[in-house]
Amino acid sequence: MDAHIGEPDVLVVTSDPEDVALLTATLESAGHRVAVAGGAVEGVARLRAGRFGLVVWDATLPDNKNLARGRRLVLDHRPPVLFLITCDYLHTLLPELGGGAEDYVTRPFRSAEILARVEVLLRGRRSEPSSGMPRYGDLVLDEVTCRARRGARPLDLSPAEYRLLRHLLVNAGQVLSKEQISRHVWSDFRATEAIEKLVSRLRQKVDQADPEEPALIHTRRGFGYVFGRPGV
Repeated sequence: MDAHIGEPDVLVVTSDPEDVALLTATLESAGHRVAVAGGAVEGVARLRAGRFGLVVWDATLPDNKNLARGRRLVLDHRPPVLFLITCDYLHTLLPELGGGAEDYVTRPFRSAEILARVEVLLRGRRSEPSSGMPRYGDLVLDEVTCRARRGARPLDLSPAEYRLLRHLLVNAGQVLSKEQISRHVWSDFRATEAIEKLVSRLRQKVDQADPEEPALIHTRRGFGYVFGRPGV
């Protein structure tokens, strides 16, 4: 596919020329069409003006702090986000860009790693039907009412449980670390015990209420949690 035909499908938000060159070459080699924004303000404007399948966002941009902390951006279309960070910037990831699938890579990053993370994020996006109701098998989330059901059984979820379930679902098949889960659910880092208790409560509602239903939330000891049916 010619990467220069049609509208861009990936937005890269960074002011680093070397990153722009590497990311553009990497993404275009995989058939993506790339648009570039040089800062957070421009990136938000591009997101509000167009529809992108994926955003690659530099979490170390100086003007990230200008985004309103704790507020979600109101977007007609919310693409998955891949953050570019350094290890000492892990605490700065932007919750206001969240609400959907997200991941991060740490500098220095490699082209192969970027493409692997992008494919996982886009695979999760493709699994969501156009109705805006993410689903996996008989598990369905209603994004309008923030409610979930498994088959005919409604799930009585707290806000944190709903955010966790959605994050697991849109990243089905990918192992999510406790650090990633904490950052997504609470926008900060929580103790391991708090994360384990949240997962346990969600598992009781999703997997253990009906023994006839196959389990969807699985523990990968030493790594984190993965959502889906084994072998699927």
